Amino acid sequence: MNYKKEFIKFMCESGVLTFGDFVTKSGRNTPYFINTGNYKTGEQINKLGKFYAKCMQQNNIHPDVLFGPAYKGIPLCVSVASSLYENGKNVNYCFNRKEAKDHGEGGILVGHKLKDGDNVTIIEDVITAGTAIRESLPILKNAANVNVNAVIISVDRMEKGNNEKSAIQEVYEEFGIKVYSIVNINDIIKCIKNGDIKGQEYLEKMIEYREEYGIN
Repeated sequence: MNYKKEFIKFMCESGVLTFGDFVTKSGRNTPYFINTGNYKTGEQINKLGKFYAKCMQQNNIHPDVLFGPAYKGIPLCVSVASSLYENGKNVNYCFNRKEAKDHGEGGILVGHKLKDGDNVTIIEDVITAGTAIRESLPILKNAANVNVNAVIISVDRMEKGNNEKSAIQEVYEEFGIKVYSIVNINDIIKCIKNGDIKGQEYLEKMIEYREEYGIN
């Protein structure tokens, strides 16, 4: 089983990928929903980190530092760093506080102290509007003259935003940063078609939604 199919099955088993009738934040009626907040066990976060690490390996991404935007990115970057270490690569990690600490060592970043020239990979769950990326870049750049070489997310919905471009395309055009996903919506549709996961009754709606809102 390839790691993409394995990851999709893992999301379903974890209650993260579900099918039904949902409404997105933008008001769209969608036949599927991804809630990464449903990862909640040590086993799940351990497996999740391995999938992210595999995606980085497949795309030849070799950072000096992993950065996890608060809050969901914090356990992700720690888990990925641990998985990379198991594969023989010792990578630094850091994450931000929502509010700067005004006592002790102070500051807004926890973990590795960024320095000029560090190659930083941002670890996120999903990208809807690119807000977390836009908030993270000033934090990183204010700490040091770092190079953000990639963003890794779990699922690319391949969906247009308020215009004809996806959030991933907008991030690349605005900042020149490539976003890599473990899987995308086409991978999920393929798994349904092949009977690898349940959800066959929503296949037609998935395809229709993709045709209406999707982007290549």
